[in-house]
Amino acid sequence: MTLLRLLLPALLLIFNAAGGGTDPLNDSTRHQEWVTIRSQDRALKGFLVTPEVDHPVAAVILIHGNRGLTDWLRTVADRLAAEGYLALAPDLLSGRASDGGGTSDFQSTDAARNAIYDLDSEGVTADLNAAADFLARQPVANGVVMVTGFSWGGSQSFRFATKRPELAAAFVFYGRAPGDDFESIECPVYGFYGGDDTRINATIPLTGEIMLALDKVFEPLTYHQAGHSFMRKGEHPDASDGNRIAMNASWDRWLAILAEHAEPEDLENLSGARRP
Repeated sequence: MTLLRLLLPALLLIFNAAGGGTDPLNDSTRHQEWVTIRSQDRALKGFLVTPEVDHPVAAVILIHGNRGLTDWLRTVADRLAAEGYLALAPDLLSGRASDGGGTSDFQSTDAARNAIYDLDSEGVTADLNAAADFLARQPVANGVVMVTGFSWGGSQSFRFATKRPELAAAFVFYGRAPGDDFESIECPVYGFYGGDDTRINATIPLTGEIMLALDKVFEPLTYHQAGHSFMRKGEHPDASDGNRIAMNASWDRWLAILAEHAEPEDLENLSGARRP
């Protein structure tokens, strides 16, 4: 029984690869496409998923972790589109591989990680601004742009909130706060953290104190017995109860908050709605 439990994840991967399981990307009915966005002097690639709707919708930028743009993040983008959001996951490693390619062209995930940590912060900001501008121009977009990120991307999501005051909201999944520029934040910031993620959690109290002193909205929530990367790990067949519960609860919370910010501010004012 113990051997079967250990082998189950591998058996499921083989089963899915053979066509016996679902493939959330290829089975999706939504319009998925790779887009090219001009950012400074280079082409920024991104995975765009458009919802099937008959009205303008809010847009969400998804910032990947320190291994680059993965299939997992693409499935998250597709799931957001299923909920009625225009979702874009830019590959911030575009053009950084030795052959001029992006994440998938690195020899290993370790090589991609090393390249991530070599990125210039100003360059990352330029890429994210280009992505936000691209989304705002799309015919299906209503002008609302939000940002979210996971791990390294969560830290970048928080930092981008200091650089782009027009953002409607920023979502930080187990990422650190920026070292400064808190005064520049105009949008609410929502944090999602695992209770067992000691390294990241040690930064939350000071971040909360700074944001409160500046009268900025920062709403962190920590999930008991969940670890780092619980949104991804919670999907595994052998996920711990803490990671699986945190993942499901975070999706519920995330979608509820997204809905609160999904309409342009002028329409919210007309309807009497109030932003934090």
